[in-house]
Amino acid sequence: MENSEGVLVDLYIPRKCSATNRLITAKDHASVQLNVADVNAEGRTTGSFATYALCGFVRRNAEADDSINRLATEDGYLKNVFSYQH
Repeated sequence: MENSEGVLVDLYIPRKCSATNRLITAKDHASVQLNVADVNAEGRTTGSFATYALCGFVRRNAEADDSINRLATEDGYLKNVFSYQH
């Protein structure tokens, strides 16, 4: 929620799972958030990154690694490493 000056005043802003689009609630203590840094040809970080949030449901069903591979392939991080079948 924003006040009249346009400043966010909510104490808690919920996240959504990147793999399933489920809402990650405050009580989901098994959820994780990963930041994957962009690097240049020299191997140095460029300052930008991609954020992936996974809910506890995905991790509990042992789908986290497949979800990260799929999301990273869609974003171009695993371009020549992993071929995901549609």
